[in-house]
Amino acid sequence: MSYTDDPEGGDRPASPKGPAPRGLGRGLSALLGEDVGDHDRAVERARGLKQVSVADLQPGRYQPRQAFDPDELDTLVQSINRQGILQPLIVRPVPGGAEDTYEIVAGERRWRAAQLAQLHEVPVIVRELNDTETLQIALIENIQRQDLNPMEEAEGYQRLMNEFGHSPAEIGEAVGKSRSHVANAVRLMSLPADVQSYVRSGELSAGAARAVITAEDPASLAREVVERGLNVRDVEAIRRQVKQQEADPRPAAPRRKDPDTVALEQSLADALGLKVDIRHKGGRGEVRISYRTLEQLDEICQRLTRT
Repeated sequence: MSYTDDPEGGDRPASPKGPAPRGLGRGLSALLGEDVGDHDRAVERARGLKQVSVADLQPGRYQPRQAFDPDELDTLVQSINRQGILQPLIVRPVPGGAEDTYEIVAGERRWRAAQLAQLHEVPVIVRELNDTETLQIALIENIQRQDLNPMEEAEGYQRLMNEFGHSPAEIGEAVGKSRSHVANAVRLMSLPADVQSYVRSGELSAGAARAVITAEDPASLAREVVERGLNVRDVEAIRRQVKQQEADPRPAAPRRKDPDTVALEQSLADALGLKVDIRHKGGRGEVRISYRTLEQLDEICQRLTRT
Protein backbone atom coordinates (compact mmCIF):
# COMPACT_ATOMS: atom_id res chain seq x y z
CA MET A 1 0.00 0.00 0.00
CA SER A 2 1.26 3.47 -0.82
CA TYR A 3 0.72 6.59 1.26
CA THR A 4 0.11 10.23 0.68
CA ASP A 5 0.01 13.33 2.86
CA ASP A 6 -3.37 14.04 4.37
CA PRO A 7 -4.47 17.66 3.57
CA GLU A 8 -5.27 18.14 7.25
CA GLY A 9 -1.69 17.57 8.30
CA GLY A 10 -1.22 13.81 8.80
CA ASP A 11 -0.22 10.85 6.66
CA ARG A 12 -2.97 8.60 5.33
CA PRO A 13 -3.24 5.58 2.98
CA ALA A 14 -3.74 6.47 -0.66
CA SER A 15 -6.52 4.98 -2.73
CA PRO A 16 -5.46 1.65 -4.35
CA LYS A 17 -6.08 3.22 -7.73
CA GLY A 18 -4.17 6.35 -6.74
CA PRO A 19 -5.45 9.91 -6.52
CA ALA A 20 -6.44 11.71 -9.67
CA PRO A 21 -3.53 13.81 -10.98
CA ARG A 22 -3.81 17.54 -10.48
CA GLY A 23 -2.96 20.09 -13.13
CA LEU A 24 0.27 21.60 -11.89
CA GLY A 25 2.05 22.63 -15.07
CA ARG A 26 5.64 21.43 -14.50
CA GLY A 27 4.69 20.75 -10.89
CA LEU A 28 6.54 18.82 -8.24
CA SER A 29 7.22 15.77 -10.39
CA ALA A 30 9.09 17.80 -13.01
CA LEU A 31 10.99 19.83 -10.44
CA LEU A 32 12.08 16.64 -8.66
CA GLY A 33 13.10 14.93 -11.89
CA GLU A 34 10.35 12.32 -11.62
CA ASP A 35 8.87 12.54 -15.12
CA VAL A 36 10.04 8.98 -15.75
CA GLY A 37 8.61 5.48 -15.70
CA ASP A 38 7.51 3.72 -12.52
CA HIS A 39 10.62 1.53 -12.31
CA ASP A 40 13.06 4.37 -12.93
CA ARG A 41 11.19 6.58 -10.46
CA ALA A 42 11.41 3.90 -7.77
CA VAL A 43 15.15 3.48 -8.36
CA GLU A 44 15.71 7.23 -8.28
CA ARG A 45 13.74 7.63 -5.03
CA ALA A 46 15.66 4.76 -3.43
CA ARG A 47 18.96 6.46 -4.25
CA GLY A 48 17.97 9.65 -2.47
CA LEU A 49 16.01 8.11 0.43
CA LYS A 50 17.78 7.93 3.78
CA GLN A 51 17.25 8.32 7.52
CA VAL A 52 18.60 11.59 8.94
CA SER A 53 18.87 12.83 12.52
CA VAL A 54 16.36 15.56 13.31
CA ALA A 55 19.29 17.56 14.70
CA ASP A 56 20.92 17.61 11.25
CA LEU A 57 17.89 19.27 9.65
CA GLN A 58 17.06 22.96 9.63
CA PRO A 59 14.01 24.93 8.44
CA GLY A 60 14.07 26.05 4.84
CA ARG A 61 14.94 29.64 3.99
CA TYR A 62 12.19 29.61 1.40
CA GLN A 63 9.43 28.11 3.54
CA PRO A 64 6.33 30.21 2.71
CA ARG A 65 4.43 29.13 5.83
CA GLN A 66 4.97 31.42 8.80
CA ALA A 67 2.50 29.92 11.28
CA PHE A 68 2.11 26.30 12.36
CA ASP A 69 -1.18 25.59 14.08
CA PRO A 70 -0.55 23.82 17.44
CA ASP A 71 -3.72 21.72 17.14
CA GLU A 72 -2.75 20.50 13.67
CA LEU A 73 0.75 19.66 14.93
CA ASP A 74 -0.75 17.71 17.83
CA THR A 75 -2.92 15.73 15.41
CA LEU A 76 0.13 14.91 13.30
CA VAL A 77 2.10 13.89 16.42
CA GLN A 78 -0.63 11.40 17.28
CA SER A 79 -0.51 10.02 13.71
CA ILE A 80 3.29 9.69 13.88
CA ASN A 81 3.08 7.91 17.24
CA ARG A 82 0.67 5.37 15.73
CA GLN A 83 2.18 4.83 12.27
CA GLY A 84 5.47 6.70 12.05
CA ILE A 85 6.32 9.16 9.29
CA LEU A 86 4.97 7.65 6.09
CA GLN A 87 5.85 10.49 3.71
CA PRO A 88 9.58 11.36 3.54
CA LEU A 89 10.69 14.96 3.82
CA ILE A 90 12.34 16.56 0.80
CA VAL A 91 15.67 18.14 1.72
CA ARG A 92 18.77 19.54 0.08
CA PRO A 93 22.33 19.87 1.40
CA VAL A 94 22.75 23.14 3.30
CA PRO A 95 24.47 25.52 0.86
CA GLY A 96 27.95 26.12 2.28
CA GLY A 97 27.07 24.16 5.41
CA ALA A 98 28.66 21.25 7.22
CA GLU A 99 28.62 17.79 5.67
CA ASP A 100 25.47 15.73 6.28
CA THR A 101 23.41 18.78 7.29
CA TYR A 102 20.29 19.47 5.30
CA GLU A 103 17.79 22.24 4.67
CA ILE A 104 14.12 21.24 4.58
CA VAL A 105 12.48 21.94 1.24
CA ALA A 106 9.12 20.30 1.93
CA GLY A 107 7.84 18.72 5.13
CA GLU A 108 8.82 21.15 7.87
CA ARG A 109 5.61 20.41 9.75
CA ARG A 110 6.48 16.69 9.80
CA TRP A 111 9.93 17.59 11.15
CA ARG A 112 8.43 19.73 13.91
CA ALA A 113 5.93 17.01 14.79
CA ALA A 114 8.72 14.40 14.84
CA GLN A 115 10.56 16.45 17.46
CA LEU A 116 7.40 16.70 19.57
CA ALA A 117 7.00 12.93 19.21
CA GLN A 118 10.64 12.59 20.40
CA LEU A 119 11.84 10.81 17.26
CA HIS A 120 15.58 10.84 16.68
CA GLU A 121 15.53 10.26 12.93
CA VAL A 122 13.17 10.95 10.04
CA PRO A 123 13.07 9.63 6.46
CA VAL A 124 14.19 12.14 3.84
CA ILE A 125 14.75 12.33 0.10
CA VAL A 126 17.91 14.29 -0.66
CA ARG A 127 17.85 16.44 -3.79
CA GLU A 128 20.31 18.83 -5.37
CA LEU A 129 18.06 21.86 -5.86
CA ASN A 130 18.76 25.50 -6.61
CA ASP A 131 17.02 28.34 -4.79
CA THR A 132 14.31 28.79 -7.42
CA GLU A 133 13.38 25.11 -7.40
CA THR A 134 13.41 25.10 -3.60
CA LEU A 135 10.95 27.96 -3.32
CA GLN A 136 8.73 26.54 -6.05
CA ILE A 137 8.57 23.11 -4.39
CA ALA A 138 7.78 24.63 -0.99
CA LEU A 139 5.02 26.71 -2.57
CA ILE A 140 3.55 23.85 -4.55
CA GLU A 141 3.47 21.49 -1.58
CA ASN A 142 1.70 23.99 0.62
CA ILE A 143 -0.73 25.16 -2.07
CA GLN A 144 -1.65 21.56 -2.93
CA ARG A 145 -2.40 20.95 0.75
CA GLN A 146 -4.13 24.36 1.11
CA ASP A 147 -1.88 25.16 4.08
CA LEU A 148 -1.03 28.75 3.17
CA ASN A 149 -3.10 31.75 4.15
CA PRO A 150 -3.56 34.29 1.31
CA MET A 151 -0.75 36.56 2.57
CA GLU A 152 1.76 33.70 2.77
CA GLU A 153 0.81 32.64 -0.75
CA ALA A 154 1.17 36.23 -2.00
CA GLU A 155 4.59 36.59 -0.37
CA GLY A 156 5.78 33.36 -1.97
CA TYR A 157 4.71 34.53 -5.42
CA GLN A 158 6.34 37.92 -4.90
CA ARG A 159 9.62 36.29 -3.92
CA LEU A 160 9.56 34.23 -7.11
CA MET A 161 9.00 37.44 -9.06
CA ASN A 162 11.45 39.73 -7.26
CA GLU A 163 14.28 37.34 -6.42
CA PHE A 164 14.17 35.05 -9.43
CA GLY A 165 12.58 37.20 -12.13
CA HIS A 166 9.59 34.95 -12.87
CA SER A 167 6.45 36.36 -14.48
CA PRO A 168 2.95 35.64 -13.12
CA ALA A 169 2.35 33.36 -16.12
CA GLU A 170 5.49 31.31 -15.39
CA ILE A 171 4.62 31.05 -11.71
CA GLY A 172 1.06 30.02 -12.55
CA GLU A 173 2.35 27.23 -14.80
CA ALA A 174 4.67 25.96 -12.05
CA VAL A 175 2.08 25.94 -9.26
CA GLY A 176 -1.01 25.01 -11.27
CA LYS A 177 -2.77 28.36 -10.98
CA SER A 178 -3.90 30.88 -13.57
CA ARG A 179 -1.84 33.97 -14.34
CA SER A 180 -4.67 36.19 -13.06
CA HIS A 181 -4.82 34.24 -9.77
CA VAL A 182 -1.12 34.87 -9.18
CA ALA A 183 -1.39 38.55 -10.15
CA ASN A 184 -4.42 39.09 -7.89
CA ALA A 185 -2.69 37.33 -5.01
CA VAL A 186 0.38 39.56 -5.31
CA ARG A 187 -1.84 42.66 -5.19
CA LEU A 188 -2.44 41.91 -1.50
CA MET A 189 1.18 42.86 -0.82
CA SER A 190 0.26 46.51 -1.47
CA LEU A 191 -2.06 46.58 1.56
CA PRO A 192 -0.99 48.32 4.79
CA ALA A 193 0.57 46.03 7.40
CA ASP A 194 -2.45 46.15 9.74
CA VAL A 195 -4.78 45.12 6.91
CA GLN A 196 -2.43 42.27 5.98
CA SER A 197 -2.65 41.07 9.60
CA TYR A 198 -6.46 40.79 9.23
CA VAL A 199 -5.93 38.57 6.18
CA ARG A 200 -3.34 36.39 7.96
CA SER A 201 -5.71 35.82 10.88
CA GLY A 202 -8.66 35.00 8.62
CA GLU A 203 -10.71 37.98 9.84
CA LEU A 204 -10.64 39.46 6.33
CA SER A 205 -11.04 37.31 3.22
CA ALA A 206 -8.73 37.73 0.25
CA GLY A 207 -11.66 38.96 -1.86
CA ALA A 208 -12.65 41.61 0.67
CA ALA A 209 -9.01 42.62 1.06
CA ARG A 210 -8.66 43.19 -2.69
CA ALA A 211 -11.86 45.25 -2.62
CA VAL A 212 -10.37 47.71 -0.10
CA ILE A 213 -7.00 48.09 -1.86
CA THR A 214 -8.09 51.10 -3.94
CA ALA A 215 -9.98 52.81 -1.10
CA GLU A 216 -8.70 56.21 0.01
CA ASP A 217 -8.16 54.79 3.50
CA PRO A 218 -7.82 50.99 3.18
CA ALA A 219 -7.02 50.49 6.87
CA SER A 220 -10.14 52.32 8.03
CA LEU A 221 -12.39 50.48 5.59
CA ALA A 222 -10.84 47.12 6.53
CA ARG A 223 -11.51 47.78 10.21
CA GLU A 224 -15.15 48.55 9.38
CA VAL A 225 -15.43 45.32 7.37
CA VAL A 226 -14.00 43.26 10.24
CA GLU A 227 -16.03 44.96 12.98
CA ARG A 228 -19.33 44.72 11.07
CA GLY A 229 -18.67 41.29 9.56
CA LEU A 230 -19.18 42.55 6.01
CA ASN A 231 -18.68 40.40 2.92
CA VAL A 232 -17.19 41.25 -0.47
CA ARG A 233 -20.50 42.50 -1.89
CA ASP A 234 -20.95 44.81 1.09
CA VAL A 235 -17.47 46.25 0.55
CA GLU A 236 -18.12 46.78 -3.14
CA ALA A 237 -21.42 48.53 -2.31
CA ILE A 238 -19.60 50.85 0.10
CA ARG A 239 -16.98 51.62 -2.56
CA ARG A 240 -19.71 52.45 -5.13
CA GLN A 241 -21.45 54.72 -2.63
CA VAL A 242 -18.21 56.55 -1.90
CA LYS A 243 -17.54 57.02 -5.61
CA GLN A 244 -21.03 58.42 -6.13
CA GLN A 245 -20.54 60.87 -3.28
CA GLU A 246 -17.17 61.90 -4.70
CA ALA A 247 -18.79 62.49 -8.11
CA ASP A 248 -21.62 64.56 -6.60
CA PRO A 249 -20.68 65.64 -3.05
CA ARG A 250 -23.76 67.84 -2.63
CA PRO A 251 -26.14 66.31 -0.06
CA ALA A 252 -29.70 65.79 -1.24
CA ALA A 253 -31.99 68.56 -0.05
CA PRO A 254 -34.41 67.29 2.60
CA ARG A 255 -38.01 67.12 1.42
CA ARG A 256 -40.26 69.54 3.26
CA LYS A 257 -43.43 68.22 4.86
CA ASP A 258 -46.74 69.85 4.11
CA PRO A 259 -48.35 71.91 6.93
CA ASP A 260 -51.12 69.35 7.53
CA THR A 261 -48.58 66.58 8.20
CA VAL A 262 -46.60 68.83 10.54
CA ALA A 263 -49.77 69.75 12.43
CA LEU A 264 -50.76 66.07 12.77
CA GLU A 265 -47.29 65.19 14.08
CA GLN A 266 -47.55 67.91 16.70
CA SER A 267 -51.04 66.78 17.75
CA LEU A 268 -49.93 63.17 18.25
CA ALA A 269 -46.77 64.27 20.04
CA ASP A 270 -48.82 66.37 22.48
CA ALA A 271 -51.14 63.45 23.16
CA LEU A 272 -48.36 60.90 23.70
CA GLY A 273 -45.70 63.13 25.19
CA LEU A 274 -43.22 61.60 22.71
CA LYS A 275 -41.66 62.61 19.41
CA VAL A 276 -43.69 61.54 16.37
CA ASP A 277 -42.46 61.40 12.78
CA ILE A 278 -44.92 60.86 9.90
CA ARG A 279 -43.54 59.92 6.50
CA HIS A 280 -46.13 59.97 3.75
CA LYS A 281 -45.67 59.44 0.01
CA GLY A 282 -47.98 58.31 -2.77
CA GLY A 283 -50.86 57.25 -0.54
CA ARG A 284 -48.56 55.21 1.73
CA GLY A 285 -46.33 55.97 4.65
CA GLU A 286 -45.31 55.18 8.21
CA VAL A 287 -45.60 56.68 11.67
CA ARG A 288 -42.56 56.57 13.92
CA ILE A 289 -42.88 57.09 17.66
CA SER A 290 -39.61 57.61 19.49
CA TYR A 291 -39.14 56.54 23.10
CA ARG A 292 -36.19 56.84 25.45
CA THR A 293 -37.06 54.40 28.22
CA LEU A 294 -38.78 51.05 28.61
CA GLU A 295 -41.48 52.74 30.66
CA GLN A 296 -42.34 54.94 27.71
CA LEU A 297 -42.47 51.89 25.44
CA ASP A 298 -44.78 50.14 27.91
CA GLU A 299 -47.06 53.17 27.95
CA ILE A 300 -47.27 53.14 24.14
CA CYS A 301 -48.13 49.42 24.13
CA GLN A 302 -50.87 49.93 26.73
CA ARG A 303 -52.46 52.74 24.75
CA LEU A 304 -52.38 50.77 21.51
CA THR A 305 -53.92 47.66 23.07
CA ARG A 306 -56.74 49.36 24.94
CA THR A 307 -60.23 48.44 23.72
